[in-house]
Amino acid sequence: MDVKGHHKPRTDDHPMPKVRTAHDASDDKRLRRDPCDEDAKLDVALDESFPTSDAPANTQPGKGKDPAPSSGYDADAERRIAAKRADR
Repeated sequence: MDVKGHHKPRTDDHPMPKVRTAHDASDDKRLRRDPCDEDAKLDVALDESFPTSDAPANTQPGKGKDPAPSSGYDADAERRIAAKRADR
């Protein structure tokens, strides 16, 4: 029993699991050097989400403002659509 009279869990038959040290953005040297480092931000987000299965929201299929290749975006078709709307 501890000082408050509560029973302490026995650990002799099952060892205590190792606990990972928590890390956040301020712990990452790359983010301190360059707060816009996408790879460093992703690494921190992945570490923060461990061990859950939810992927971080900042994962991106492409970089910049270009649409993802799988989106089916056609710049020429979009220009034609915009031109038709302007003519109305």
